[in-house]
Amino acid sequence: MTYTFFCALVKSMSISIFFLQRKLLSLFFVVGCLISTPIFASTHTEGLRQLLQLTEYIGVDYSSAIADGKIIDQGEYQEMLNFSTIIVEKSVTQLSDEQQIKTLAQSLFYAVQEKQTVVKIQTLTAELKNVLITISPQLSLPTSLITPVKVKQLFQSNCGSCHGMTGQGDGELASQLNPKPTNFTDKARALDRSVLGLYDVVTGGLDGTAMPSFKHLTADQRWSLAFYTGSLAFISDQKQHNYADAEVNAKVDFSPADFIQFTPNELYSAKTNIENGAIEHLRANPQVLFSQSKSPLTIARTQLKKALVAYQKNDFILAQQLAVSAYLDGFELIENSLDAYDSSLRKAIESNLLGLRQKINDKKYSGDVKVSVTAIIVQLEQAESLMTESSMSNTTLFSASFIILLREGLEALLVVIALFTILMRSDKKEAVKYVHFGWIAALFAGVATWLIAQNLVTISGASRETMEGVAALFAAIVLFYVGFWMHNKSQADQWQRYVQQNINKSLKAGTLWGISGLAFIAVYREVFETVLFYQSLLTQTASSQQHVLFSGFGAAVAILVIIAWLMIKYSIRLPIGRFFSITTYLLLTLSFILAGKAIAALQEAAIISITPFPIDFQISWLGINSTWQGIALQVSILLLSSSLFFKPWLETKLRINTSQKQS
Repeated sequence: MTYTFFCALVKSMSISIFFLQRKLLSLFFVVGCLISTPIFASTHTEGLRQLLQLTEYIGVDYSSAIADGKIIDQGEYQEMLNFSTIIVEKSVTQLSDEQQIKTLAQSLFYAVQEKQTVVKIQTLTAELKNVLITISPQLSLPTSLITPVKVKQLFQSNCGSCHGMTGQGDGELASQLNPKPTNFTDKARALDRSVLGLYDVVTGGLDGTAMPSFKHLTADQRWSLAFYTGSLAFISDQKQHNYADAEVNAKVDFSPADFIQFTPNELYSAKTNIENGAIEHLRANPQVLFSQSKSPLTIARTQLKKALVAYQKNDFILAQQLAVSAYLDGFELIENSLDAYDSSLRKAIESNLLGLRQKINDKKYSGDVKVSVTAIIVQLEQAESLMTESSMSNTTLFSASFIILLREGLEALLVVIALFTILMRSDKKEAVKYVHFGWIAALFAGVATWLIAQNLVTISGASRETMEGVAALFAAIVLFYVGFWMHNKSQADQWQRYVQQNINKSLKAGTLWGISGLAFIAVYREVFETVLFYQSLLTQTASSQQHVLFSGFGAAVAILVIIAWLMIKYSIRLPIGRFFSITTYLLLTLSFILAGKAIAALQEAAIISITPFPIDFQISWLGINSTWQGIALQVSILLLSSSLFFKPWLETKLRINTSQKQS
């Protein structure tokens, strides 16, 4: 965005700089919301989590209140009644549209009131909990735990006075408390207790008990305490140490979210192929979950299986979300690497994943959905076998590294160079620093966003694609307008006249920050995705090959620098009319490409629907995909751009006809 562009906006369209700044701020606000959403829970989310907490508490502690239909502890039983009453009340007031939850809550209340068996209560609490988890927003999961020594010290200093230094519920204050503090070493009850339930109690306390809130601790500290207290019942069981960590990882087929949200007994019940003792080993050694992250292909398979289960339960919204996650959080991250091995397989998997979402949306092809999921999982296994059984050659690795940066960097480079050269041709070299500020800030912001996503919050693939799609669409609109505007100034005399009229009064602070804004957007959307792709590529790179990967990266940087130098050198030497003509072609082409990529990104994030084109094709370097939505927008840009070049011919034709009629 040059100062000249903003002047044109002000003069010919009467749109103020303030309005454009508001647009930029709106875009940044959207990006900020997408990043911060996992951090701040809404009131609705807090209500769901409290219902989960109370439901699990009843499932765990009911056995200490009732045995054989008789009350064995009046205080515990009264607590069960109070908690089941709260669950009913909250399900009515906070979840009025969720009839299934209200029905289950009432059934649980009546079962407690009638002193039903422990098995009956645990069946009802498990069913209610499953429904609550299904409608709950995706968890913002921890990415690491504090060291075992520090978390033990944290437990003893904050919890030891009540729960005891070893977690047996025998602290010095325990005798004064009613109900008694939890004995975390009781394995029978620990098998029915989830890490999420422990975390929620640590975070919010527990009404009606002496358990206070520990919100003053950091999220990492609270998660670490939850994992630590959840491990105390299992660390003394020596048979769990017969497992090797890698062996356990190979045996389990659930996600970290499943491990955190569900109890060991619930996982054993749902995953009958898990060997007895494997989950206890993970509860005793939670560091295993954080020492080895699952591969993108494993994530894709896991999310697809969960999508099928959700679809079969007629939960089409959840099934759609999981299918989107299978692509964006899993498969997309290894697309570049798979292309180096078998591009046809990559295209087939991508097409089938998008097709699966269409079938889920139709809600009537249950057999087809199951067949599709099975077929995609087979293809993913083929891809994994291809990529693991044959190590990536140095040539393949160099090519993949080179192409990733060259492809992602070229679009951003072209926009930045266009801004730079327009300012130079306008004899306003002092404004160039604003362009540099924009793209340099984007480099830091992109890397910072990635670090935040790795260490503080979870940015889902859908949020990432939405960020990229919104930024690309905004940039496409701006570049398209600039291209139109510059076409009108392509004649040297028109440009000189325009400069003389406006150049001395238009270079204002708002305009200059607008320049930085467009440079920032053009670069930021590419940096974050590039870092993710390189992170995935690194996982497939042997330590002895890392120099090859960085060589590819360096070669791409060198090529981009050469392209930038050539563009700057020769664009400055071009006659002003030719310069504006070529720049018009460049900006309109970039607008065409970015518009196609924006639609594709928003479709992948399930923001825009997908209507397949009759012919399946893809030209990735032009942003062309075979969907009606993307093609319609790009054809519109193409037609409007074409009108620029037919306009002079039409005007000449009209003048000739007019003069002939007059004569």
